[in-house]
Amino acid sequence: MRPTIVILVVGLSPRHIGPDTPHISALARAGAMRPLSAVTPAVTCTAQATFMTGSLPREHGIVANGWLFRDQMEVWLWRQSNRLVGGEKIWEAGKRRDAAFTCANMFWWYNMAATHDVGVTPRPIYRADGRKLPDCYTKPLELRDELTDRLGTFPLFNFWGPATSIKSSRWIADAALHVRHTRVPTLTLVYLPHLDYDLQRLGPYDPRLASSLREVDAVAGVLIADAERDGARVIVLSEYGITPVSRPVHINRVLREAGLLKVRREGDGELLDPVQSEAFAVSDHQIAHIYVANPRLIVEVNRIVSEIPGVDCVLDRGGQERFGIDHPRSGELVALARADAWFTYYYWLDDVRAPDFARLVEIHRKPGYDPVELFIDPAINFPKVAVGWRLARRALGFTTLMDVIPLDASLVKGSHGRVTVDADDGPVFVSSEKRLTPDGPVAATAVKSLILSHVFDEPQV
Repeated sequence: MRPTIVILVVGLSPRHIGPDTPHISALARAGAMRPLSAVTPAVTCTAQATFMTGSLPREHGIVANGWLFRDQMEVWLWRQSNRLVGGEKIWEAGKRRDAAFTCANMFWWYNMAATHDVGVTPRPIYRADGRKLPDCYTKPLELRDELTDRLGTFPLFNFWGPATSIKSSRWIADAALHVRHTRVPTLTLVYLPHLDYDLQRLGPYDPRLASSLREVDAVAGVLIADAERDGARVIVLSEYGITPVSRPVHINRVLREAGLLKVRREGDGELLDPVQSEAFAVSDHQIAHIYVANPRLIVEVNRIVSEIPGVDCVLDRGGQERFGIDHPRSGELVALARADAWFTYYYWLDDVRAPDFARLVEIHRKPGYDPVELFIDPAINFPKVAVGWRLARRALGFTTLMDVIPLDASLVKGSHGRVTVDADDGPVFVSSEKRLTPDGPVAATAVKSLILSHVFDEPQV
């Protein structure tokens, strides 16, 4: 077996690889670079589950970053348990081939309750007084203290939210180096999210992206150099490409105005009520799973959603089958946005009725993905003072909301979820081993077998 490291640089596309990415470019020149054919939906959890299992969502069941859990009648995003993912995982396939095979999963999703040997994933501490403290979860448990003592506390607030920066990706890379040197895994999976942040904030063609590219390339370069020193093979890949967007689509507001989506009042805000709604959408970037309680309403809901400006198509079960997303977790209908549009989760009709969590970084309470969490409300005149004041009140023991997130979806300039038309705008597969890389585009479902071919030195036929 040959040690192999797989570096997942989120949002990286073939057009990015050039002067601003010298380390990744050098890897591509010495080995091979191929376009990667994304899976639908082209979102983090679905893509990573496909890489892990070599199967489509209809088999592994990860139909988005979150969905309606029908047995609970609650919408949950960003679950952590690997037991939600069906199929044989790559580390299980490796160990079946050779019992000495080991795998370290450094921040790839569905990291908990997995059968890999080493795992690290974000896991905040939620205090009873409402505070959220940065931390991580590790397997084995003692690794958390090792990493914290060596690198400091995992910088959760630089991992997601308006303060996102290269700091979190650098911490993950340093943690991966520590694990490679102390545990010596056969396969190391590393997740570097930094580039994705500015791609969504700025859009994929903004000249300011050059700085983000140089930052994430420098971090990847450290991992590449470390692997080369011990003769390990290297793969750099991405999950999806980002496209420019200018149209937020408020699908749930349309369903509410049609009398299909129901809310209940809680204090001054409104909460989506999945139990009494006839139809509502779980929005996730450019895809939305639409759950329809009464089968007799499916045709009518399809018509309503299809007529919303910014919607490209609506898939019934037959349409979902063509995309490989026909799984019981999927909505009765699935909407795809046009290339320049994306779906918000917003369901209130007046911002004064928005729930309190709408203005927070709150990925677990919102019934959909919210990229606006990457921004500080521009209406706040002195944002650093505002954040500092709130943090100071919390430090003094006062219950204080970090309500600094805007409700202006037009701020978002980049999104993903649908397969890009131009391969240069899509995801990419780069390998140090040209001999082990196919000549044409790499399918997302082929990534698992390609990684194993690097470990076991077996070229793909």
